[in-house]
Amino acid sequence: MRLPAKHWKRLYAIAWVVWLLDFATKSWALNSLDSRNPVKVIGEFLQLTLYKNPGAAFSLAEGFTIILTLFAISVVGVIAYYSAKITSKGWSIVLGLALGGILGNLSDRIFREPGFFVGHVIDWIEIPNWPVFNLADSAIVVAASIAVILSIRNISPTGA
Repeated sequence: MRLPAKHWKRLYAIAWVVWLLDFATKSWALNSLDSRNPVKVIGEFLQLTLYKNPGAAFSLAEGFTIILTLFAISVVGVIAYYSAKITSKGWSIVLGLALGGILGNLSDRIFREPGFFVGHVIDWIEIPNWPVFNLADSAIVVAASIAVILSIRNISPTGA
């Protein structure tokens, strides 16, 4: 039985849009922001600050950038493998958001300084009591939130 193509097409379209927006906003941040002088958008609540992150959120795994990179590549592979099996609109959205976010940060790790596979992720959105983040991070968090809701509602990714 051949599965409907619209779900995997939606997944990859969402991933592409997320990756493009993330790339564009990181390019803007690199050209417009610096780490010493945050731009206050809503006072202290929302600021734009350039941060080159060598690790994961909350400054975790700063010495393990290569491990984070390899893990991200493996997750991209898993999503690509399962993308054709998705029969749920909700799960195609989840995986599209996750894939786009992962590819956004993975692109930084592969191609940015200080070097191949150990590049720093460009973060630029700052709110109080939270690590500086970017659109890729936001897409991953939204994907995880939707995945929790779909799981609670017992909606299967594959309809099996």
